[in-house]
Amino acid sequence: MTLPDVRAALLAGGLGERMGHLTDTLCKPLVPYAASCRLVDFSVANAARSGVPEIVLLSLHRERDLIDHLLTHWDGRGVRINFGPHDRLIRSGALTAGETLPPRPPESGTADALLGNAEYLFAPGARDVLIQHADHVYVHDYGPMTAAHRAADADVTIGVQRIERRFVHLFGMVDVDDDLRVRRLVEKPAEPTSDLVFTAFCLFKADVLEEVLTSLAALGDDGWQHDISRDVLPLMIREGRRVLAHPITGYWADIGTVERYHLEQLKLLDRPFPLPPETLPRTLAATAPRYRPEHESLTGTDVTVPPGASVRSSLLFPGCVIEPGAEIDRSVILPGATVRAGARLEDTIAATGEDVTGTRTGLAHLRTGGAPSR
Repeated sequence: MTLPDVRAALLAGGLGERMGHLTDTLCKPLVPYAASCRLVDFSVANAARSGVPEIVLLSLHRERDLIDHLLTHWDGRGVRINFGPHDRLIRSGALTAGETLPPRPPESGTADALLGNAEYLFAPGARDVLIQHADHVYVHDYGPMTAAHRAADADVTIGVQRIERRFVHLFGMVDVDDDLRVRRLVEKPAEPTSDLVFTAFCLFKADVLEEVLTSLAALGDDGWQHDISRDVLPLMIREGRRVLAHPITGYWADIGTVERYHLEQLKLLDRPFPLPPETLPRTLAATAPRYRPEHESLTGTDVTVPPGASVRSSLLFPGCVIEPGAEIDRSVILPGATVRAGARLEDTIAATGEDVTGTRTGLAHLRTGGAPSR
């Protein structure tokens, strides 16, 4: 499948503050995931797999690190990464090691990011613009969604998925009619009336998106919330534009907090696998992680569980070290972490490069202001 006239917009500018200390030294898109890659790699891999020729990176926070990652692992490998206002500087080779990039103007929301990069997103050659997020975990081919979008002559087609009603308040709730036309989109509703949520990836007709963004920008800074889910899509629905839903049935997760980061990775251990190890992007190691049934765990291929260590229902990332006598249960051990003999970890995370010597249960140590581990 190739989608030569689709251009992707990768939203990667958030601070990731709800990820606590995991983002002390990393931008959120670079947080490691699934013992195989980093969060951003899922969306980029999906675009490359689907045949999207170009992704425009919309980033602000620690973007030099993110750009270096994308250059190393993705640019020119099935997809071109457009670095927007930095693209010429980066490709010129004039940027020295460690040199920071010129600052971008501040943004108030996701729609601001689109407006700030309009000249790259709406340059000739794109019939449709695919909106992606750099912190969503899923393996997907956008080809069928694009085909349905064009066959229906939709102005925008949004991904939707049914989830447990009790979790709907965390997402954008969607109401549709029998023909999958979207009647309402409510961001984080207090009292959900539907179990259908917006997966936050969507496909716009490029000219329609540009027109709607221009009309919203004309309201002035205080006249709107500068957000795709709160402004762009609701306006299109109110105006009677053709807004359609495309059901997504496979695994999809929005990694917004430390708790979801921990929980969703443990879900990857379920059988059958929601995301089989061989389907995961590979940027932390050249080989896919492997499932070890004797430990009910997913591990990097370079990771050894020595005799005397106990590991159960956990993810051990490439480059971590487990010593004899360590006990690890329902935990995530990130690259370069060492779990020493006698350490006891349960329902927790060992951070990148951390040396863990004591007992730890839970995630309080990772929350901003959280209690230190013992």
